[in-house]
Amino acid sequence: MMRPHLTTQAARYFVTGGIAAVVDVTGFHLLAQHMGSVLAPAVASFLLAAVVNYTLTSAWVFGSDWRSLRRAAMFLAFATVGLAINAGVTWAVATLLPVAPVLAKIVGIGVAFSANFLMNALIVFRDKGRQADAPRARKMPAGTAPANSPR
Repeated sequence: MMRPHLTTQAARYFVTGGIAAVVDVTGFHLLAQHMGSVLAPAVASFLLAAVVNYTLTSAWVFGSDWRSLRRAAMFLAFATVGLAINAGVTWAVATLLPVAPVLAKIVGIGVAFSANFLMNALIVFRDKGRQADAPRARKMPAGTAPANSPR
């Protein structure tokens, strides 16, 4: 299957990330109401959103089979890296610059989004099959032609 252009992938990644964010916030809200704490619902809703995001990103953004356990584990690992980037950038911007905390959070989200997209495009969903699917040129001795070519 041919992968979409990088710009199309980025736009689709933005949409799937938005859907995952809605799942995360909704899941957190529902769980926090019934659990009486914040940490457990935050982790549970993050993991639920990661599963939704992985499934949508695999199929729609990168045109890959979502049933790869190895790819799912890598996706979750990089999502966790993205979470750390988001929190770190948010903290740094809010601490070092005279901006509102929500603006710092928006910057953190933007940096983490970009980092996650690149990690997924270049590592998790890299298109190894493109070269494997292409016909391979056979090396022929000088002055000879393949059997099926016109002479």
